[in-house]
Amino acid sequence: MEPRTLVMGILNVTPDSFSDGGLFPSAEAAIDHGLALVAAGADIVDVGGESTRPGAERVEPGVEIERILPVIEALADAGVTVSVDTMRARTARAAVDAGARLVNDVSGGLADSDMARMVAELEVDYVAMHWRAHAPRMDALDRYDDVVAEVRAELAARVAHLADAGVDPSRIVLDPGLGFAKVTDSNWPLLARMAEWSGGHRVLVGASRKRFLGAVIGREGVDQADPAEREHATTAVTALAAQAGAWAVRVHDARAAGDAVRVVSAWQSAEQTAR
Repeated sequence: MEPRTLVMGILNVTPDSFSDGGLFPSAEAAIDHGLALVAAGADIVDVGGESTRPGAERVEPGVEIERILPVIEALADAGVTVSVDTMRARTARAAVDAGARLVNDVSGGLADSDMARMVAELEVDYVAMHWRAHAPRMDALDRYDDVVAEVRAELAARVAHLADAGVDPSRIVLDPGLGFAKVTDSNWPLLARMAEWSGGHRVLVGASRKRFLGAVIGREGVDQADPAEREHATTAVTALAAQAGAWAVRVHDARAAGDAVRVVSAWQSAEQTAR
């Protein structure tokens, strides 16, 4: 069977993330959930200590590190492949020292001028997401004449900056930043035309339970503002992203995503055998 799209399970050790904030108030609860994500089918557990939901305020670096390090250490010691969801070079360093093997930076290095140099030193894989501003301002920057062309150009600039800092381009994964400076309609062209902006890099798709899914599934009796109501739509995007060749999907429900990517992999394997 052909290699399949990986499942990255979301583990937010925060009180204010949009879907699961406050669900894991202690390190022990977060560690248990991380292990449950793996048992459900996650290949990677993405641990974050700072919310990036629309309107979220930043936390102090020390608070972010205090939230995530015990969780990362315990999961890594248990053999889990861990990524750290952070915009700070200092946090990235601490997380990798604790056992994380991937840095997932929603700012693509724009939020911290030391990030590119740090990633080069750490020699780990790095997710560079398309980003225009911190959470309080990002919705106002959903302004594009051609969202695919502009995201392609802005991501290419980040790749060039990272490479200039010494990051191995083969370690760079690109994320279109669904929901970040893209409220609803701006997201769909980026999903439908992945090959046009990815530049041959691996792609991470993070659509899980986001607002733009709620905007298309509104129906009587359903609160489209409730993230939990968007899970089936998330699974549909997972399957389509896997079909399109995404390297990984970042999700809350690892079991649903794992089932979806395995079905796509089996389908694609059968197609290859028939040729």
